[in-house]
Amino acid sequence: MIDAPSGTLTKFRTVLVLAGALALTACNDRNAYQPPPPQEVTVAAPVQKSIPRYITANGQTAATLRVDLVARVQGVLDKVNFKDGDFVQEGTTLFTIERDTYETSLKIAQASVDQQQALLAQTELDYQRKSNLVQRQVTSEATFDDSKAKRDQAAATLKQAQGNVEQAQINLGYTTIKAPFSGYITARLVDPGALVGAGGPTRLATLVQADPLYVNFTIDERQVLQVRTAMAERGITMKNVGPIPVEIGLQTESGYPHAGLLDYVAPEIDAGTGTLAVRARFENKSGVLMPGLFVRVRVTVQKAVTAIMVPEKAIGTAQRGPYVLVVGAGDKVEQRDIETAEDADGGMRIVTSGLKPDDRVVVGGIQRATPGSVVKPIMQTSATGSTGGKK
Repeated sequence: MIDAPSGTLTKFRTVLVLAGALALTACNDRNAYQPPPPQEVTVAAPVQKSIPRYITANGQTAATLRVDLVARVQGVLDKVNFKDGDFVQEGTTLFTIERDTYETSLKIAQASVDQQQALLAQTELDYQRKSNLVQRQVTSEATFDDSKAKRDQAAATLKQAQGNVEQAQINLGYTTIKAPFSGYITARLVDPGALVGAGGPTRLATLVQADPLYVNFTIDERQVLQVRTAMAERGITMKNVGPIPVEIGLQTESGYPHAGLLDYVAPEIDAGTGTLAVRARFENKSGVLMPGLFVRVRVTVQKAVTAIMVPEKAIGTAQRGPYVLVVGAGDKVEQRDIETAEDADGGMRIVTSGLKPDDRVVVGGIQRATPGSVVKPIMQTSATGSTGGKK
């Protein structure tokens, strides 16, 4: 083996050490942590425009007129003059109770009147004779007084007999049960041939008027104060408020396609529930609505108010209430608490506080927008437009 000079060996070792250091440095550069690029999110400025303001509630439809048809006199049900579920006109004869007994009672009462009229005529003539005789002192005062008493008694008995005739006529009228108004009648509860009115009135059926139709609902104390505030701002009182429009929608319908007018407002708030009872009236010519349906109610509070709105999907809920995610300075995400009002058309919700018109609200990729993280915002032309980034 040939020994290398010591200087040469030292240089060789130095080269090896430098090569190893360079290799190690290159390896460390490749293994160093590289932060991921910012996540893309879609942002949009809140929509600001003039819109109507509403209060919303849940309500239930009710018939404007509803009456139970009852038998008020005793007798056998003779006829039923309708089919179950029919629409009947006002004045239509619906039920007939046997009339023979009541017609006979009327005849007897009328005969009693005739008898008492004849008796009164007789006692009146006797009274006139006794009056002349007592003036000529041919008869005694006692005889005259007796004649006068008989005349007065006959007159009183005639009035009683006439009252009996009127009562008999009323009872006879009760044997015919007519529709007090136009509407739909339910299925009959008693069949012909059955005894009715024994021991008290017997319910025979129910008549319901569904056109127009009422919608009953309540608004809470906060909503009442909102209405009062809006009226005060416009200088309006209840005397000059005019017809207030009310809209409703069925559970199977979108929006509020049925329009009516406010019909009644309770004079005071219920102390037990803190709500105010309200009623609206709706035309129902088509018959789409029927009593007993649960509906969504919307009442116009102000016709044109400038409001800030964001998409409903951009709003989250925490223990403190609703919030949105906003991209602030340095493209950093922050969670912003807001206060919201009622829904607006197009899937938007009105925000009453917590946002400014130039804020950048996260409307797409919300799951990637963690509060405190830096993101890559993709601007959308409006909060209602199509998103331009990843979802």
